[in-house]
Amino acid sequence: MNKTKGLKILDARRFSVIGFSFFSVYILSFLFEGRVLYSLLDLHGIDVPGYILASVIAHFIGLLTCGLFIKSYASAKNMALSSIGICLITAIPFFLPPSVLWAGSLTIGGYAGGCTIAAWGYFLKVFTPKDERIKSCADVLIYSNLLMIAVNVIAMNRSPFIGLGLSMLCLVLGMVFIWLLPTGLENEGKETSKNNALNSIKNPLLLLCLFIFIITINSGLMYQVINPAFRHLTKLASWYWAVPYIAALIIMRNLPTGAKRSGVLYMGIIMIIGAFISFMLLGRNIFDYLVVDTLMLGACGIFDLFWWSILGEMLDYTDNPAKLFGIGLSANVLGVLCGDVLGMTITSIELPGTEVAVIALTVMCATLVILPSLNRQLVLLLKSHVYLIAYDNMGKSQQPNVFRQVKTLDPLTAREHEVLELILSGKSNREIAEVLFISENTVKTHARNIFSKYDVKSRAELISILLRSQVNE
Repeated sequence: MNKTKGLKILDARRFSVIGFSFFSVYILSFLFEGRVLYSLLDLHGIDVPGYILASVIAHFIGLLTCGLFIKSYASAKNMALSSIGICLITAIPFFLPPSVLWAGSLTIGGYAGGCTIAAWGYFLKVFTPKDERIKSCADVLIYSNLLMIAVNVIAMNRSPFIGLGLSMLCLVLGMVFIWLLPTGLENEGKETSKNNALNSIKNPLLLLCLFIFIITINSGLMYQVINPAFRHLTKLASWYWAVPYIAALIIMRNLPTGAKRSGVLYMGIIMIIGAFISFMLLGRNIFDYLVVDTLMLGACGIFDLFWWSILGEMLDYTDNPAKLFGIGLSANVLGVLCGDVLGMTITSIELPGTEVAVIALTVMCATLVILPSLNRQLVLLLKSHVYLIAYDNMGKSQQPNVFRQVKTLDPLTAREHEVLELILSGKSNREIAEVLFISENTVKTHARNIFSKYDVKSRAELISILLRSQVNE
C-alpha cells in the first residue's frame, strides 16, 4: 500500500513539474514581458509601456491574492486548471487586429497567470519532499526556459503568430498534466506545527521579500534599458538570452547537499555589478552583448533559484502554501515592476549609461546590507539546510553531546530523549508516532514537555539552540 502510494506521489511530482513547466513557457514567452508579446506589439507599432505594465501589475495582484481563495489541495488544482483555461481564452484576441480587448486580455490573463503560479505552492509541498524542493524548482525553471528559447526563436525569426500559437499549445499541455494529477489528497501537506507557523516564519519571510524586491529592480532595468540597447542583435538574443540563466540553474541545482550557497549569492551580486559596469564601459556589438547578458542572466538564475527554493522550504511552516508562495514571488514581480517604471523613465529622459550603472550599483549596495541578516534568519529557520545536515553528519558517539551541552530546566525522560532525537532527524509528529508506535497526540505532548524543559516555544528555536554551536565549530 505504501509502495503504491509512493509511486503515485513520484509520478505526481513529475506531472506537477512538467505541467507547470509548460505553463511557465506561456508566462515567459508571452504574458510576462515575453518576446512573443514584444514582437506582436512591434508588428502593429503599438506603444509598449502601457500594455506591459498592465500585464505585470495584474500578475502581481494575482500572486498576492490567490491564497485568499485557495484553502486546500483540491481548490489549488481547480484554481490552476481554471486559471490556465482563462489564460488560453485571453490569448485568442492577439491573433486579431489591436483593440481594447488586448489590454483587457493582458490584465485578466496576467491575474490568472499569477493565481496559477501561486497555486503551485500546494503541489510543491504535497508532491516533493522538502530536501528535494530545490530540484523541483530548478527543473521547472530549466525546462520552461529551454522551451521558451525555442518559442522565442520561432517568434522572432519566423512569425510572432506562430510563437503565440506555440505558447498556447504549452498552455494546453500544462492543463493536461495538471489534470492528470491525483485527487483525494485534501489532507496531504497540511501537517504544520502551529508553534512554528506564524512566529518562526514572519521575520525571515519579510526580510526575504525585501531582499527579493530590491534585487529584482535590476531585472526591470534589464528589460527596459539593457535589452533595448541591443535591439539590433535580435537573432542572437532570441536564443542566447536565457542560456546563461539556464547554465546557472543547472550549476546551483547540482551543488552538493551540504554546500553553503551564501557564497554563491555574493558571487551573483558581483555578477550583476559587473553587468552594469560592462554596460557602461563597453559598446553595443556582439561581444559586448555576450558579456553583459552572461553576467546579468547568470546572476538572475542564481537568485531566482535561491528564493524559489527558500520559499519551497518555508512551505512546511504554513497551512496555506499558495498564500506563502504567492507572497514571496509577488515581491519578485513588484521589484520587476518598479524596475520597469524606473527603466522607462531613464529611457524617456535618455539618461547616459554611466548614470544607469550608478543607479544599479546603489540598488546592489542595499542588497549587500540586507544579505548577512537574511542569511542568519534563514539558517535559524530552515534547519534542514544546515542544522539537520550537521546532525546527520555527526557520528553516533557525537550526537549525545548535543543534548549534554545545553542544560534543561528538568531532566528529560527516556521517551523524551527518543522523541528529541527524531525531531533532530527532521521527522514530523506523524512520522515520530509511526517509529515509536505511539499516537500523534502523545508525540505532541512529549514535544510540549521538551519545549518547556528547554524553555523554547517552537521546533525551530529548539533545534537552533541545540545545534548552533555544532554548526559553528
